[in-house]
Amino acid sequence: MEVRSTLGALATPCLVLDADRMERNVARLKTRLRGLGVPLRPHLKTAKSVEVARRVMESPSGPATVSTLKEAAQFFDAGVRDILYAVGIAPAKLQQVVDLRAQGADLTVVLDTVAQAQAVAQASRRAGARIPALIEIDCDGHRSGVLPTDRERLVAIGRALEDGAQLRGVMTHAGASYGARGAQALRECAEIERRAVVDAAAILRAAGLPCPVVSVGSTPTAHNATDLTGVTEVRAGVFMFFDLVMAGVGVCDVDDIALSVLATVIGHQREKDWILIDAGWMAMSQDRGTRKQAVDQGYGIVCDLSGVPYPDLIVVDANQEHGIVAMRTGSGAGLPDLAIGERVRILPNHACATGAQHCAYHVVRGSSDTVEARWPRFGGWQ
Repeated sequence: MEVRSTLGALATPCLVLDADRMERNVARLKTRLRGLGVPLRPHLKTAKSVEVARRVMESPSGPATVSTLKEAAQFFDAGVRDILYAVGIAPAKLQQVVDLRAQGADLTVVLDTVAQAQAVAQASRRAGARIPALIEIDCDGHRSGVLPTDRERLVAIGRALEDGAQLRGVMTHAGASYGARGAQALRECAEIERRAVVDAAAILRAAGLPCPVVSVGSTPTAHNATDLTGVTEVRAGVFMFFDLVMAGVGVCDVDDIALSVLATVIGHQREKDWILIDAGWMAMSQDRGTRKQAVDQGYGIVCDLSGVPYPDLIVVDANQEHGIVAMRTGSGAGLPDLAIGERVRILPNHACATGAQHCAYHVVRGSSDTVEARWPRFGGWQ
């Protein structure tokens, strides 16, 4: 949707997307994965936007990864056909899966228990059409999944699926990579991730079960893997925007972050060295992911209207609709003189969580304050 305006004319708080940075981020990962000979299946949970998806996917029909069935339905309506629903399937959601597949979506589900596999197989038999599924592998103890060495459980799940449904392969997510620091540690996470799914696939194949898909995925490992032998696809999501957590991990620089929240100065508490803005945790989210990192960025780094950070200026605290801006503890820099009504942009800790607070992206390029478009985004589950 083309809506020419300026950042100064927008109602605040609102979400700003630097399309130049986003396009560089996307090109960077795609180029890297091409060099490793593995295609990208982008995770669209970060963007939740058809306009962004079209600029990230390899083709208008996909492939794509989603985290909710609402995302699956929205992107399917926009022409995406090859969709992986990468959250463990609940039996109550299988009818929606069946319905989307009946409309033409090649929708794959994820599971890690025999009970889920049996439910998928039963739903497939009822529908008269095999639902494809990937078995989730636990590569690092971060979340869910089957251990890659658990032959008995892997084979039992695979056989339960084949009784009516379709075993399409295995997948994993190296969530522990978000806690890694340094290129060597991230490379090790990537190899652990790869080895886990390749080993699990070998177990299934040795048992006579099909395993055409071997899927890995996290933004830190996607940017640090050096060998993807045996892997058929890479999933990643936040790479398109990046955020302060990713900068703290060392995957990107602050200047790569494409997403920001536009806010207005609404007050001063000069005796406390505070500046108040109209972007609290309802605009920024309550994600404080950098708190555990070497540099705590509060609720976000404060930038001028062109997106250039003020030295050591962060949102140190937040109420529902108020952000408290102050200098980072120990900084020798001075508090900038920001007048009432002046605009600032806040770089977020977690692009997914901050994006979820808003219904649209206001698209700019570089340091320009011209808003060239407004791209809708959606949220929710139903």
